[in-house]
Amino acid sequence: MSHFLQEFKKFAMKGNVIDLAVGVIIGTAFGKIVTSLVADIVMPLLGILMGGVKFTGLKKQVGDATVMYGSFLQTVVDFLIISFSIFLFIKFINRFKRKEEEEIVVEKIDRSEELLTEIRDLLKEQSGKRGLE
Repeated sequence: MSHFLQEFKKFAMKGNVIDLAVGVIIGTAFGKIVTSLVADIVMPLLGILMGGVKFTGLKKQVGDATVMYGSFLQTVVDFLIISFSIFLFIKFINRFKRKEEEEIVVEKIDRSEELLTEIRDLLKEQSGKRGLE
């Protein structure tokens, strides 16, 4: 049992798991913000543009069942806005990561060139000494 707990602790403390947990928490908060944006700003404005329609109130009575298609429409708009926002955010992060990776590659190339120059100079120096002997 102790080995299992140690293994779980090792797993839970990995960077990826912690990053994922932070991402879920931020994503949940972001989802609430976007839901409020859609419910409180976008949909009322869209309703005004469509002649005063209140989307959450749209429903259809089918026998004993009530189909709340207005709530569904609002959820679809929520999803589209959240998806688009996440797409833009990930695109921004990927651009930033690419710049960091390019800087790392340039640093490695510079160091490699420096080492090759030192090796060349050492070889020249050694061949020059052999020529004198």
